[in-house]
Amino acid sequence: MRWLGGRESENVEDRRGGGGGGGRIIGGGIGTVVIAVIVYLLGGDPSQFLGQSNALESPTMPGAQAPAGAQPDDQAAKFTKVVLGSTEDIWTKLLAKEGMQYRPPTLVLFRNRTESGCGTASAASGPFYCPGDKKLYIDLSFYDELQNRFRAPGEGAMAYVIAHEVAHYIQDEMGIMDKVHSMQQRVGEKQANQISVRLELQADFLAGVWARNNNMIEPKDIEAALRAANAIGDDRIQKETQGYVVPDGFTHGTSAQRVYWFKKGYQTGDINQGDTFNSREDANLQ
Repeated sequence: MRWLGGRESENVEDRRGGGGGGGRIIGGGIGTVVIAVIVYLLGGDPSQFLGQSNALESPTMPGAQAPAGAQPDDQAAKFTKVVLGSTEDIWTKLLAKEGMQYRPPTLVLFRNRTESGCGTASAASGPFYCPGDKKLYIDLSFYDELQNRFRAPGEGAMAYVIAHEVAHYIQDEMGIMDKVHSMQQRVGEKQANQISVRLELQADFLAGVWARNNNMIEPKDIEAALRAANAIGDDRIQKETQGYVVPDGFTHGTSAQRVYWFKKGYQTGDINQGDTFNSREDANLQ
C-alpha cells in the first residue's frame, strides 16, 4: 500500500500504555479459542467469550524496524491511523453524495486488555466494532495473528480488517443494525444466523467500495484482502476447527460469499449495489 506520508486520523484513543484495564477475566481454553476464531475480525461483542490472554508477540509491519526508544508496535499504529484516516476521507465524500453526513468513529488501540461499551476486550478478541459506545477496538498484535494463524499476510489484509469494522459502524449509523437485531428477535436461531450472515456480507461489500475509492490501494493489496476474506469464511473455519461444516451455524458467510461481496464492492464502487439482505445472487456460493 502507498500509505507512508498519508494523513493520520485524529480519532484514535491510544490506550497501549494504560497497563490493561479493569473488568472481569473469563478463563480461556480450547472451547473459547474456537469461538474466538468464529468471531475474529467481525463486529459484535467478542468479549463475552474471551478474557485475558497470555502475553503475545509484538506486531510487525513488513520490512519495518522500530527506532531506538520507540514501542515495537508504533509502525503498526501509524499504519492503522493512516488507514482509518482514509476511511474518513472516502466515506465523508461517498455518503455526502447520498445526502448523509459522516461522523467518524473513534478507534481504540490497546494492549492485552481494555474496557469497552460491550464489556472487557482482550487481545484474543480480534478487532471489533462495539455498538454500545460506537468505537472500534484493536490490539495491534492481531496483525501477527492475521499472518500466522489465518495465513493472510500483507498490508491489504490488515486494511481490509479495519475497513470491515468501519463498515459495521456505518451500518449502525444508517439504522441497519437496529433493524437486523429487531428481526433476529422475532425468529429462530437458524433464521437469526442467516440474517447475521447478510449483515456481515454487506460489511465486506462496503469494505470493497472503500478499497475501490482509495488511491493508496495497489493490485497486490486487493489480492491480500481477498485472501483474508477467504480465510475467515464460516465453512473454512468450521472445517479447520471441528473437521466438518454445519451450514445452519453460519453467522458470517462462506469464504466464497465473503470474497464475492468484497469483489463486487471493489468492482462497482457503488454503495447502492450492496443490498445483501434482498439479493440472493450469491446463493450458489453456499
